[in-house]
Amino acid sequence: MLSHTIFSLSFAVIAMSLASDGLPSFSVIFWIMVAFLSARTGANAINRFIDAEIDAKNPRTSTRQLPQGEIRKKEVIVLTVVCFLIMIFAAAMLNPLCLILSPIALFLMVIYSYTKRFTWACHLVLGLTSALAPVGAWIAVTGELAWLPILIGTANTLWVAGFDVIYGSQDYEFDTKNNIHSIPARFGVDHALKIAASFHGITIILLVVIGLLSSQLGALYYIGLGLIAILFIIEHRIISPENLSNVKLASYNINQVISIVFLLFGTTAALL
Repeated sequence: MLSHTIFSLSFAVIAMSLASDGLPSFSVIFWIMVAFLSARTGANAINRFIDAEIDAKNPRTSTRQLPQGEIRKKEVIVLTVVCFLIMIFAAAMLNPLCLILSPIALFLMVIYSYTKRFTWACHLVLGLTSALAPVGAWIAVTGELAWLPILIGTANTLWVAGFDVIYGSQDYEFDTKNNIHSIPARFGVDHALKIAASFHGITIILLVVIGLLSSQLGALYYIGLGLIAILFIIEHRIISPENLSNVKLASYNINQVISIVFLLFGTTAALL
């Protein structure tokens, strides 16, 4: 699902570029991309498997492949297992620390789908799972962890959690009736949208701090952040508790553009 993959791809590529002070070898780039794409595909597949019954009840998701019987659960499990095995193999091809930490990544990718059953913080768990990409890319290059990739991962976490809260607002009635936990269901749509805005505000602050801490990121990086800040403002201005008709545009389409902007400006700044 390339449209979903892009939400972590930009952070992963920038983290990789900063870690290597340019670009790492072709083999490192190759195995990072293999690990990244297989993990993301497997995570999406297992999410659809775990949520199949919930998706069937929700009018918004009832047309997905599993509820419609277009694919079988066995097929989804096979796809998930294959993807996760490829991810573990790719991690082993990178360095020992990547391999050692790969079970943690697998755990988060599986447990996320269950969190909506018991905690409104499920959006943050989704964000944390996405943040595995930049942190993992850094470790893949350097073989060790540092504070900068943790900050990049935290920014990725809050960014994804913020737009996932916006997206979840459209399911407020369904979630409250079916005991599905989410920030909108717990705090109401009005407060949820304010929480999402605060997440994105902190994201911008963290990205500025990352720029200040990294000598590789210059003026071009901050121009990109300025564009992202404008897009965040637009995103939060086109929705309200009274008008959620633009939820998909605000939560996905605009953030896809944000990811591309961050990828282009951030990577170019890191490589110059």
